[in-house]
Amino acid sequence: MAERRMMSKKIIHSDAFLDLPSTTQNLYFHLLLEADDEGFVNSPKRIQRTIGASDIDSQLLIDKKFIILFESGVIVIKHWRIHNYIQNDRFKPTSYVEERAKLSIEKNDGYKMDTKCTPRIGEDSLGKFSLDEDNKESVEKKPKRFIPPTLEEIEEFIKTNNLNVNAKYFLDYFTDGNWIDSKGNKVKNWKQKLRTWHNHNDSKPKYRTLADSNREAMDAYEKRFNGEVIEGEVCEP
Repeated sequence: MAERRMMSKKIIHSDAFLDLPSTTQNLYFHLLLEADDEGFVNSPKRIQRTIGASDIDSQLLIDKKFIILFESGVIVIKHWRIHNYIQNDRFKPTSYVEERAKLSIEKNDGYKMDTKCTPRIGEDSLGKFSLDEDNKESVEKKPKRFIPPTLEEIEEFIKTNNLNVNAKYFLDYFTDGNWIDSKGNKVKNWKQKLRTWHNHNDSKPKYRTLADSNREAMDAYEKRFNGEVIEGEVCEP
């Protein structure tokens, strides 16, 4: 295997590459250095850990199509043939024959996945994300299904964050409304809603049910009937 590796300015000076975080660029350079004569790397996870890169760095290189990931955990530098041309007398074919058979070469000399596959970045390869067949979207980007909290979960969150909200009142309000907020939108984050309720509260909850309003109206009526002065009202002489 050749010992020298070249880097094409066409790739590393492109806006797409320069927009990547410096840690992601650094990981790419190290993968280039470690690749075999056809651009394959069988231990990307080891390299990532050695230089202190993260799973996010690996994921970005895949999402931005700078590397291609196989189900085996092996990766290939997509633009390897643009970076490096190795003379036949020094060239050693890759030992990852199965992975190489899945690739074709584009007109611009870049590798392209020939067959549809769904590689996973898991414990045994690069990380903890899973990819779709086009390597465009990770599972973490997919919307999560909303699960209503229990009363105990609400009470615990209120206690931990010292919020001025009645847990039972909050749960009943949104349960009765099928977890639709006042703007007609589905609730996606109940903890955020709890904080909103807290921020709208002074000394007592301002979110009242119809029963609360009726009870207050009856109390006021009884006070007037008994000749009592109601707070906030001005008595006429």
